[in-house]
Amino acid sequence: MKKVILLLFIASFSVIFSQNQKLTAIKIDSIRFDGDAFLGYDSFGFYYTIHNNVFSKIGTRNTLEYKNISLGRITKIDLHNPLKIVLFYENFNTVIILDNQLNETQKINFSENTIPIVATAIGIAALNQLWVYNSMNQQLGLYDYLNKDYKTISVPFTESIKNYASDFNIFYWMDGKNNWYTCDIFGRIANKEKVSDFDSIEIINENQIIYSKNGILILQDLEKNQKTEIEISEKSFKKFYYKDQILSIFTAEGITNYKIILP
Repeated sequence: MKKVILLLFIASFSVIFSQNQKLTAIKIDSIRFDGDAFLGYDSFGFYYTIHNNVFSKIGTRNTLEYKNISLGRITKIDLHNPLKIVLFYENFNTVIILDNQLNETQKINFSENTIPIVATAIGIAALNQLWVYNSMNQQLGLYDYLNKDYKTISVPFTESIKNYASDFNIFYWMDGKNNWYTCDIFGRIANKEKVSDFDSIEIINENQIIYSKNGILILQDLEKNQKTEIEISEKSFKKFYYKDQILSIFTAEGITNYKIILP
């Protein structure tokens, strides 16, 4: 009986400990910034913003801009490949692909596709393809933008998409009930788990997310069954962005960059 009580005590202590761990972020620098959205960095050191619906690529020596008034508001931007930047204009069911100089290399109007597509989620995928969530049939598909070929790869989603992200091989999303799913390029869907309520969220990989709630940043790790608070100096912020061990905090005053090493 004593051994059972001891084991229960150790287990409960472990749970409490895992819920109260903190990860300290180390401040690197700050950037003055006046814009509507900070989108993050690429591997070449450029950072990207939107201001008055103008997409900008900003470096230490010059700034490049792209705007397309005829397509309305920019809904989503995918920066995974800085040589093929994807801009999604949902209201006009259109994707624009830009090169690294922000020259338009391709325009895709899904309304002109032979298979009816109403896109509500877009991301760059492997092999010259785009992830496309088609709200017409509530299924995920892949669009080959060189051959203009579209194929549906998933079964219909049972809930609407609340938040999504993607990389070249996996599409990630949270539904309206905060259930976290992944789908690979072969259409295999995995149900990860239910995510805590959040104000903003960044999907890191198949097992890690960072989310904010009431001004607090939390790292959640599925493999370790662990939540860790990330300590930063800002008490409030508009948005955050994480890539390659750099956590960027976007506030009204500018962008503060922190170095963090995820456990």
